[in-house]
Amino acid sequence: MALPKAPVPGPGILDIAPYVGGESKTAGVERPIRLASNESALGPSPKAVAAYRGLAEDIHRYPDGSVAELRAALGRYHGLDPERIVCGAGSDELIGLLLRCYAGAGTEVVYSRHGFLMYPIGALSVGATAVAAPETSLTADVDAILAHVTERTRIVFIANPNNPTGTYLSAEEMARLHAGLPPNVVLAIDAAYAEFVSRNDYEPGIGLVNRAQNVVMLRTFSKIYALAGLRLGWAYCPPAIADVLNRVRGPFNVTAPALGAGVAAVEDIGALAGARAHNERWLPWFSDRLAALGLPLTPSVANFVLPEFPADPKHNADAAFAFLQARGILARRMGGYGLPKHLRITIGTGEEMEVVAAVLAEFMTSA
Repeated sequence: MALPKAPVPGPGILDIAPYVGGESKTAGVERPIRLASNESALGPSPKAVAAYRGLAEDIHRYPDGSVAELRAALGRYHGLDPERIVCGAGSDELIGLLLRCYAGAGTEVVYSRHGFLMYPIGALSVGATAVAAPETSLTADVDAILAHVTERTRIVFIANPNNPTGTYLSAEEMARLHAGLPPNVVLAIDAAYAEFVSRNDYEPGIGLVNRAQNVVMLRTFSKIYALAGLRLGWAYCPPAIADVLNRVRGPFNVTAPALGAGVAAVEDIGALAGARAHNERWLPWFSDRLAALGLPLTPSVANFVLPEFPADPKHNADAAFAFLQARGILARRMGGYGLPKHLRITIGTGEEMEVVAAVLAEFMTSA
């Protein structure tokens, strides 16, 4: 048999459309208003910045491979067993580890139709088939997800709240989803935006992890903690799954500066409360302004909104994106998520939101 003339990638790799993040620069604008990546409006805790800088003289040393100090801090704050916490280079790495360990060729990974793009990308990267379950009103549909689970399903990913729609499932609905899954299927609850949610029927997943052997909760420091540039995330797992993830993760997958800044961020309760209060003020304020412009809006519980623009070429999502960009405002196009009529706009500072609201009002009334 003739050998290939060049290296051949594994199954599924060439089917991946590379992930495209939100834009951070625009020509001719030195400091654009960056509202494309759901980054924190207020920036990191000053204590986290100080901890990061304090480690500068020690970056020639390997970090603590067990990430013991950060796991202990998370355990104290959330009331969790640190031994069941696994840390990674952002929750993206933990998504990848779960797929490496529990999925692969011949298996399926189910996710909600407008869920985070790294779920299908990660599934394809390990040779698994990514299966998108339809949503109802841009909200994950428990019955649709369960209907797409087969004997080949190994993982179900559910972002709760969901990015990019901002919608969520109640604790009751999440419990119903879990109850409908076979015990060999991992339910991965991606709660990256959990800290922003103030609804009394919401639960990030801790309760389900405590009650089951096949549930993992994923969290991140990239959003409300404003440490996106350090790439830091964590998972709360049943003991057996934590053991599996620790067997395959890199021995030093969390850098020392990220570890130090993460501990300081967790312990700075005031900064967290301030970031949450800011979002609770400006999310409804901006949502009301968009509604007044006649832009349909699915209610969001996270730190972003997803307005739908008219079909009119002069006022559609592409035209709105270009209009905002020309004025130094960066939003996120949603075609990659199957939502070409929408833009995702992060909640920024109060001043930024006032500017964006005014610019969108100008756009919607333009001829």
